[in-house]
Amino acid sequence: MDVLSLIGGLAMFLFGMSVMSNGLEKRAGNKLKAILANMTSNPIKAFLLGLVVTVIVQSSSATTVMVVGFVNSGIMTLSQCINIIVGANLGSTSTSWLLSLTGIQGEGILSIFKPSTFTPILAFIGIIMYTFLKSQKKKDIGSILLGFAVLMFGMELMSGSVDGLRDNENFTNILTAFTNPILGVVVGIVFTAVIQSSGASIGILQALSTTGQITYLAAIPIIMGQNIGTCISAVISSIGATKNAKRAAAIHVLLNVLGMLILLPCWYVANLIFKFTFINDAASPFGIAVVNTVYKLIAMLVLLPFNNKIVKLSERIIKDTNNKEVELLDERFFNSPSVAIARCRDVANNMASLSIDSLHLSFKFLDEFNQKDAELIRENEDKVDIYEDKLGSYLVKLSSHDMTEKDSNEATKILHMIGDLERLSDHSVNIIESFEEMNDKKLSFSDQAKKELRVLISAVSEILDLSFDSFVNNNLQSAAMVEPLEQVIDHLKDELKKQHVVRLRQGECTIEMGFILTDLLTNLERISDHCSNIAGCMLEMAHDNMDIHEYLRKVRDGDYNEFNKNFDMFSEKYALAVAK
Repeated sequence: MDVLSLIGGLAMFLFGMSVMSNGLEKRAGNKLKAILANMTSNPIKAFLLGLVVTVIVQSSSATTVMVVGFVNSGIMTLSQCINIIVGANLGSTSTSWLLSLTGIQGEGILSIFKPSTFTPILAFIGIIMYTFLKSQKKKDIGSILLGFAVLMFGMELMSGSVDGLRDNENFTNILTAFTNPILGVVVGIVFTAVIQSSGASIGILQALSTTGQITYLAAIPIIMGQNIGTCISAVISSIGATKNAKRAAAIHVLLNVLGMLILLPCWYVANLIFKFTFINDAASPFGIAVVNTVYKLIAMLVLLPFNNKIVKLSERIIKDTNNKEVELLDERFFNSPSVAIARCRDVANNMASLSIDSLHLSFKFLDEFNQKDAELIRENEDKVDIYEDKLGSYLVKLSSHDMTEKDSNEATKILHMIGDLERLSDHSVNIIESFEEMNDKKLSFSDQAKKELRVLISAVSEILDLSFDSFVNNNLQSAAMVEPLEQVIDHLKDELKKQHVVRLRQGECTIEMGFILTDLLTNLERISDHCSNIAGCMLEMAHDNMDIHEYLRKVRDGDYNEFNKNFDMFSEKYALAVAK
């Protein structure tokens, strides 16, 4: 029965750890985005970044897997990641301190801090929040409290079950065998690698320590092994990744293996010299938390001067190749949806920048054709196509994961807009093809036609800038100005067609040039339509509504006074009279 209770307690403990960590990671998503946005090569800030993120999500494995993903995506260097991993190693000790509360003994005010005192209250609050409250944020907090309560109940159950085994000779022999340092390290590595959580592994060791049969002499090698075993998550996540991502995983392994190889012999040599009296004492949950923290602090200080050497060693272990490709979007971030959404936003911003820069570049061809710029526009269009494909597939897969309402809305917004961004890039290629035809046939527009086109192109350039500002900076004021300008551009296109007919009748233009002009006007008008879609989506998402066409219909019907003011302003600014 004790063994069955131990197994049941272990199951509850691991499940509670998983639920709590997932809840913390989900609720801390926005904080993670803010923290990760400040990534820097400054080693102190990078160290604090790893420390803070790990304390927030209660998992060094989650942090290091994210780091591998960032390196794989090319947004973090190896020199940055090593300091973050060091911080994550130290941050993971917070779990052992939390679990050490189960070892509190005594009555009075001290009993308030015992899990058996406050865990039932947290569980009751958690189940009310999770079951009866409608707010997703409060439900997430409820799941965190429930996860913590289940974790602590599992810890108490494990501690209670092994308490009955303290006098069992076979059980005692198994625990005392861990005094062999090599066996202790191996057991720590294997057990932690199996459950893929050093926090959970150390928690189980803390539960076993309540038997009084685990001494500090046995616990220290196991703890060192547990810190190596936790590297398995990063190693698995680096499979199939870039060379640098594999190196990031190798750095995590090297830090923990080198720490063990240096400090384990030093520990036994120091014991021979100073004859530590406490090593044969029974370890307690609190004592294990202290040993775990002190070991990681010393390892960090010893290896700190050699961080650059460790980076170079990882580069020697993982040989370099000529392949410099990086993953635009990494599925390792699916376990941290807020981080994944932040990465999608960065890629979408790059996509928007490429599309709009290409269009601005194509507009210059009205005055002079440039073959080198034409090739650059086509290269950018190929990149934008890749961005659209990658983003679309990635966001569809991400949508199956549990996200906050804010992240879900952001994913929907990006998914709706990437099609328009890709079409903008297509129109830049269409425009240069028209100018290429003119260049090959030695054709040119009349001076008056050029003046009129410059007016239209200026209006299209402004609507592109307004759309880009609304999308990248979430500027709703810029978004509100797009639709009136789009209406002005529609009128301008019609006016330019009429003016061309007049010149054609007067013999100032040719039918062949008319075909090219019509193609240009169609592309310019459709560019403004896509900008209108982007701005409309921004405004509708701000009101938690995705009926973009209904919004645009209301605007075109003049339901908004602001629209009329902006329409009159743009009509005056881009009147064809200025082209005379």
